[in-house]
Amino acid sequence: MEKTILLKQLDKILESYGKLKAKANHDDLSGNVTVDEITELVTKSKAAVVRIVGSNSEYYKDITDAMGKNVYIGEKLNRIVGCIKALRDDLQDDYLQSLFQIIHAEVFSDYLEMASYLLEEGYKDPSAVISGSTLESHLRELCKNRGIDIEVVNAKGKMISKKAEVMNADLGKAQCYSLTYQKQITVWLDLRNNAAHGKYSLYAWKKFD
Repeated sequence: MEKTILLKQLDKILESYGKLKAKANHDDLSGNVTVDEITELVTKSKAAVVRIVGSNSEYYKDITDAMGKNVYIGEKLNRIVGCIKALRDDLQDDYLQSLFQIIHAEVFSDYLEMASYLLEEGYKDPSAVISGSTLESHLRELCKNRGIDIEVVNAKGKMISKKAEVMNADLGKAQCYSLTYQKQITVWLDLRNNAAHGKYSLYAWKKFD
C-alpha cells in the first residue's frame, strides 16, 4: 500500500480526534462526547496501526498498554492518538524501514535486475521462475511485517509454509494492498507456476519496458 494512502488513513483519525476534542467539555473528552464516539475512534486507531505496522510493533504495544490503564476511555484515546501521531511522523520521514527490510529490498531489486537481463537475452523461462520466486519471498516478508502467519498446519497436523497465493490472499484481506493489485499478483504467481512446471507455452515472451 502506498505511503500516501497510509498517511491519509492516519490523518483522517487525527481529524476525527480534533473534532471530538473541540466538542468535549474536558481534557479527558468527557462531556458532550459519547463513549460510543470515543470507542469508535479507538477501534479505528487500533485497526490502522495493525494494517500499517502490525500487532507486534512498538506502536501497537503502546496502544495495548494504554488500553490497560484504569482510566476513563477518553484518557486512553488521548494516549493512543499520541501513538498515531508518532507513527504518522515516522511514516512521513521513512523511518519505518528496518535495516533488514532495506537489505531485503536491495536483494529483491538485484534479483529482478537479473530476471530482466535474462528476459532481454531471450531466456523467458528462467526469468519467470526467478521473478516469481523473488515475489514469493517478498510476500513472505510483507506477512511478517504485518503480523500475518507464514505457516499453516496441514491435514497431517504438520506445520508447513503457506503457499504464495494464500499469503497474497491474507495480505489482501488485511488491506495491505488493493484488490486490483492482489489480482495482478495472482497473475504473476500463476506465470511463475507455469514456468516452474514446464508449461512454457502458456505465457508469451515479452521485453520489459
